Amino acid sequence: MPLMPGAEPFRHDGGEIGVLLCHGFTGTPQSLRPWADHLAARGLTVSVPLLPGHGTRWQDMQLTGWQDWYAEVDRELRSLSATCSQVFVFGMSMGGALTLHLAAQHGDAISGIVLVNPSVKADGIPIKAVPVLRHLVPSVPGIASDIAKEGVTETGYDRTPLHAVYSLSRFWKLVRAELPQVTQPLLLLHSRVDHVVHPSNSAIVLGRVSSADVSERVLERSYHVATLDHDAEQIFEESYGFVQRLAKEEAPSG
Repeated sequence: MPLMPGAEPFRHDGGEIGVLLCHGFTGTPQSLRPWADHLAARGLTVSVPLLPGHGTRWQDMQLTGWQDWYAEVDRELRSLSATCSQVFVFGMSMGGALTLHLAAQHGDAISGIVLVNPSVKADGIPIKAVPVLRHLVPSVPGIASDIAKEGVTETGYDRTPLHAVYSLSRFWKLVRAELPQVTQPLLLLHSRVDHVVHPSNSAIVLGRVSSADVSERVLERSYHVATLDHDAEQIFEESYGFVQRLAKEEAPSG
């Protein structure tokens, strides 16, 4: 199947500091491309993989689950770690959940994480009905393009496949259970108004991680896809500053 415009994975080979960016459920790298470009322009090595089942048609996503999505970002993290002295992981929405799972699994191999409107629980879809409903109704309306800024759209599916939602619900449960294993420095940015992922998701993350170095920012002018919205520049600049600070702290002395 041909890819949707802008859905291509992105890789930029820069310096010794690497950043892995994880996109959201039914989305594509397009939602993170301006962020990736900002980081690449400042000399970082950047990777934005396309998650399996994404970027083509929603029916393809029905055949995938969280293990497939996680395997892709895990592979890319290992690839970055092989060439970079430090690696950071950034994620938006479900990409935030993938980031948290990577952090819990890889420990000190990740120098810090940045989350934008991370999802760790069901919002909007009656999740208790999904195990049965997914066999009767293949999809429900899509969640893409929750953006306050006029004229901006997100490249994503216009339908949400319920087999994939069921897998995501099982992944959320796993991620919530292992939040105490997350110890890396954390920058979390969440929108005050989000029609896809309720801000209570961010509160759960902040309340359960074991990270000692935690910063929270509220995005006042953006909806869910904040990386394409009014507060995008704030996200880009603060996340780069976060990397700069931690890269300096971990740089060898002398």
